[in-house]
Amino acid sequence: MPIRLRHLALPLLLALPLCCVSVHAQDANSLQQRMSNAEFKAAGLDKLSPQELANLDNWLSTHGKATTKVVDTSGKPVFYTDKTRRDKIVTHIAGHFDGWRSQQEFAMANGQAWKITDPEPHACQPAENPEVQIKPSLLGFWLMYVPSCYESAHVKRVR
Repeated sequence: MPIRLRHLALPLLLALPLCCVSVHAQDANSLQQRMSNAEFKAAGLDKLSPQELANLDNWLSTHGKATTKVVDTSGKPVFYTDKTRRDKIVTHIAGHFDGWRSQQEFAMANGQAWKITDPEPHACQPAENPEVQIKPSLLGFWLMYVPSCYESAHVKRVR
């Protein structure tokens, strides 16, 4: 028995509202819906074509939203929360290095800055931009190890 178009009309008409709800749900989460007109224009998003805006909306919907706590209740920076996995960092000390003293800060090539928390100074062979490894230690502390120096010191991240 052949299927006639009028037999398909009713199921199609019943399915149409479901399609519209799905499209409406996607649009409700678009940037244009979530932002005020002033915010949308200030971000320069009004210059995007409809296709570029749809691509941006799609990208944002497929990537998780990150919530970053920048400071704790005392106003100090928070770089690693309890839930964050602490991995070894391998970078270089930016500039000249000949050892460390208590409370000395080191700028790293990766943009981070670390402060020595050990009270005892330590002299090392002078070097320019030496490699450094910063490893997680017990109880949330960190150790900075300079391979050319053969010594490590406790550090705290300041930037």
